[in-house]
Amino acid sequence: MSKTFFVTGTDTEVGKTAVSCALLRAAAGRGLRTAAVKPVAAGCDAQGRNEDALALSACMTETLPYAQVNPVALPDAVAPHIAARRAGRQLRVAQLAGLCRGVMLGGADLVLVEGAGGWRVPVNERETLADLARELQAPVILVVGMRLGCINHALLSAEAIRGDGLALAGWVANQPGPRMACHEENLATLRELLPAPLLGEIPRLAPFDAQEASACVDIQALLPARTQD
Repeated sequence: MSKTFFVTGTDTEVGKTAVSCALLRAAAGRGLRTAAVKPVAAGCDAQGRNEDALALSACMTETLPYAQVNPVALPDAVAPHIAARRAGRQLRVAQLAGLCRGVMLGGADLVLVEGAGGWRVPVNERETLADLARELQAPVILVVGMRLGCINHALLSAEAIRGDGLALAGWVANQPGPRMACHEENLATLRELLPAPLLGEIPRLAPFDAQEASACVDIQALLPARTQD
């Protein structure tokens, strides 16, 4: 089975997809076969496709049908459990995990499973996307949106991830909007307090370019020892 990581964020709209795309391109640059899954996407076009899932498809090396990259595509851009209820669907972690494993068993060297929103986003009345990461036993990559409040959000997320028994494999500092005040001081504090390696710092890129962003990340800490330099 491939090496799989679960990508989560400190909040919604912090750049999980941008970071995932950058990591996929960086891994491909090392000659690795890559794939990604967006198991649940809320907010789709008239064809039932989500722009984040499409972006992941464009950046992975493996060619997969859209329905395998994004098996649950919900029309409304709201919290997944609410979007599912409005669409008359019931989400279950066990089902989502099975769909993810289908990609994980496909032969790629690196698979990214991208969550929705932050760590505790519900999928139904009792389960959250954190339960999906636990079901997959996937180490977690945390995307930190560099904006006011990021230190608190990052530390609480890291605490929850580790409290759920999962490894925090690394984190990426992403700039989703205008550069925050005291950016360097906040970044230094995060580097000191987060119990995982910083995989990279991605500046605001407008328009976003995954190849350019890939030069801002270092996947060395994610690789098995035999493939490290």
